[in-house]
Amino acid sequence: MIDVLVLGDANLDLVLRGDVVPRFNQAEQILDAATLVLGGSAGITAHALARLGRATRIGALTGRDVFGDQVVDLLAAAGVDTTTVVRDPGRTTGLTVVLSQGQERAILTFLGAISAYSIDQATDALVSAARDGARHVHVSSFFLLPALGAGLATVFDRAHALGLTTSLDPNFDPAEQWNGVEGLLANVDLLLPNRTEAMEIATRVTGHAIVDPVAAGTVLASRGAVVVMKDGRRGALLVHPDGSIVRNVGTPVDAIDTTGAGDTFNAAYLDSVLRDLPESECLRRAVLAGALSTSAIGGTAGQPTLDQLLPVALN
Repeated sequence: MIDVLVLGDANLDLVLRGDVVPRFNQAEQILDAATLVLGGSAGITAHALARLGRATRIGALTGRDVFGDQVVDLLAAAGVDTTTVVRDPGRTTGLTVVLSQGQERAILTFLGAISAYSIDQATDALVSAARDGARHVHVSSFFLLPALGAGLATVFDRAHALGLTTSLDPNFDPAEQWNGVEGLLANVDLLLPNRTEAMEIATRVTGHAIVDPVAAGTVLASRGAVVVMKDGRRGALLVHPDGSIVRNVGTPVDAIDTTGAGDTFNAAYLDSVLRDLPESECLRRAVLAGALSTSAIGGTAGQPTLDQLLPVALN
């Protein structure tokens, strides 16, 4: 039996730290650290949910190769159910190279199998998860999933028909066109963008520049979804369709590596919602989880356990 199904991208991240700004002409640079870890927004989110004790399954597409083997092994070792990870011998598992300098990152991604994950594969995973007791389905990395994205509204509608709630983290659009999310806002319960993504998608929705995150959240929420926006060092804010707002300013931290912080935020927020906690507490736990995740290299090493998110009075 499971609680949450996560659909989307699962790959490996090669995280490089130190003098990571490339210089060509055969210049050799010495780095401070290189770590090969679980990556992909969906993979990191599923890992974080499992670490919080939430029974979690992932639906994704990898190759039947060494990288795919390691992705599945890392997820399974964390307690994530990988039975709906599709292994395609004709495809290559995706890989992301993260050039990390504390709060700043550059991300280079080879999509490989990720972009071919299909509506049929996602629907099969959804039906299986519903049969096994799932209450919620979360989708990550909309812009990396064109085959799924084209019919994602139908997947969300099917989830609702099966009794599941839904959420979407659009993540960054490498093409910077930001098309498609506007058509999902009436089909998804929770939208979980970061500040930049929210403003860009709101600009796309309205046809004019939106440069204020509150205005962006208000525009998006007015289309039907509750918007939970990650705002980096500024914390996070939640906007309801009626325009009401909940904020958490968070506590700035000295980050070692911000890879996966937003995904860990997502996991803590969803876990808290499934615990029927007040919105302010859901937001507090999510912001704290995202901050704690930056304390180690890679997207999963710093992810908190549930006891680390409890209010001090309950410790």
